[in-house]
Amino acid sequence: MDDEVFKALADPVRRRLLDRLNDHNGQRLTELCDGLDMARQSVSKHLAVLEAARLVTAVRRGREKLHYLNAEPVNAIADRWMSRYDRDRARALADLKSALEDTPMTTQDSPDFVYTTYIRTTPERLWEALTDPVFTRRYWGVGFDTDWKPGSPMTWNGEGPANAHPDQVVLESEPGRRLAYTWHTFTPGWAEAVGVDEPTRAALAAEPRSRVAFDLEPHDGRVKLTVTHTAFAPDSTLRPMISEGWPAIVADLKTLLETGDLA
Repeated sequence: MDDEVFKALADPVRRRLLDRLNDHNGQRLTELCDGLDMARQSVSKHLAVLEAARLVTAVRRGREKLHYLNAEPVNAIADRWMSRYDRDRARALADLKSALEDTPMTTQDSPDFVYTTYIRTTPERLWEALTDPVFTRRYWGVGFDTDWKPGSPMTWNGEGPANAHPDQVVLESEPGRRLAYTWHTFTPGWAEAVGVDEPTRAALAAEPRSRVAFDLEPHDGRVKLTVTHTAFAPDSTLRPMISEGWPAIVADLKTLLETGDLA
């Protein structure tokens, strides 16, 4: 996989496509073709290389196919390889890692957060890890009290007092395939437990409730997991916070399933 990432980054057109997604994430193919002096088919081939290297994730929204930057492969190789390459290459990789991790990658038109990883497990085991409190407490520190049926309420346990609200509900539940639910309520107890100050908590609480979805897809003996967090307000306070939180949670989930240990 490292070879595919470096190959994908070696082409200036593909780097330009990544730059354009960094400026405006979640674009359709027609939008990415705009301003590029090449055929639609050529752009599509470049995107296919970026998808194969996992630098780009494509998400279907109805009849549309939207393309998002994905930080996971760069997170996985940057620290491992950076010191083995000359200064210019190391700086280029560091800059890309910084862009993917630190830039909000959001606009008022497309503030969604999309993150993809591949885990050596089965869809059934990954589903269990996403829903069973025995698992979720180990890599996330949170347990969910719900029957995982669409429309059912969810109580979040683990970050301060039990967090319950009528709008905290399961949205979709297809075991082994797709899970979606609304995000938790930003209570004073939660803020105190995780070290969030009151002005920040108040700003979070004033925003519309966001949603998260997990899509599970078998892929060459592994499972492709795509986390999509949506429904943020423009200039959201939550959006940059979850862009740091989800990669860490997913990394620990992957480690736990593949090794059985988070040490």
